[in-house]
Amino acid sequence: MTAEATTAKPRPVQVGGYALREPGRLERFLGPEWYRLLRGLVTNPLSVAGMVLLSGFVLIALAAPVLAPPISPRADPYNIPRDGFSPEPKPPGVEWKRNVPPVPFWYKTVTGKDHWVHLFGTASGQFDIYYGIVWGTRTALRVGILVVLTTLVIGLVVGSLSGYYGGFIDDVLQRITEIFMAFPFLLAALTLAAVLVPRMGRSIWPAVIALITFGWMTYARVIRGDILSVKERDFVMAARVLGAKDSRILLRHVLPNAVFSTMVLASLDIGAIVLSFAALSFLGVGTDIGYADWGQLIAFARAYILNLDQYWYIVLFPGLALLLFGLAWNLVGDALRDILDPKLRGVRG
Repeated sequence: MTAEATTAKPRPVQVGGYALREPGRLERFLGPEWYRLLRGLVTNPLSVAGMVLLSGFVLIALAAPVLAPPISPRADPYNIPRDGFSPEPKPPGVEWKRNVPPVPFWYKTVTGKDHWVHLFGTASGQFDIYYGIVWGTRTALRVGILVVLTTLVIGLVVGSLSGYYGGFIDDVLQRITEIFMAFPFLLAALTLAAVLVPRMGRSIWPAVIALITFGWMTYARVIRGDILSVKERDFVMAARVLGAKDSRILLRHVLPNAVFSTMVLASLDIGAIVLSFAALSFLGVGTDIGYADWGQLIAFARAYILNLDQYWYIVLFPGLALLLFGLAWNLVGDALRDILDPKLRGVRG
């Protein structure tokens, strides 16, 4: 036997004219479905654009104390500093006169000025728009991720029990789900938040609880339908024959193969939840006046909505933040849907 024969790589196995590819180390570690999902996210232009936008928002949230320093270390950073009490907004570039925040180290280098100005102008009541947008990024990420994760867990529990066990459990859980689905989402959340505010006070929690209460039903219905399909597959039947417990079958075999559609919905819902939270703040049922929230900033513009030719900045900057935040999550969600769509699996590989 020659040296070339001993060092030659084995030829790939041919099946039906196609070569079977040996899975790599990462693919063996994650599994074929999760590997395909990860590969699709980093190669799909939509998801890359969405993740770039999301990375920008995450960086802004992490660097908020540097980008917009609070007035003092003891002050609540989520309270937007105000430069007086005049109801008329001021345009970008106007200097601070009262309650001037510390000038960050990067400011003079970027702007060439050594005195702090209202970079995006002030809203009605002289709340600084720039400060509210920077710290409002933290509010948006916190509310969006908290609400979606909580509703996702509730929906997975209800839908999994309903779809896997069926029968009486399925009937009871689905009737409860249908009762909650009968209420219009935003109207129901608005009503519940209005009831909770007098009891809990003004904060993010009344709106968050209201959005969670009426936001889990779609996840429950989607995961139930996927589990009804997955639980009849051969590998689930084999696990039952081998005597595996229901909890192990559900958590180890059924859910990991049925959760992908629900993940797509969750990624799409984060942007929608932040928009709903902003709507509640705009309607006066969300956070307290002056809290760093994009919906709160837009609410300050209500009295000047007919004069946007003069006061354009009071709507443009917070509206642009909401638009880009929702767009980022929608791009990622659309990419996930394309990657996980069974009709496109043969095309995308």
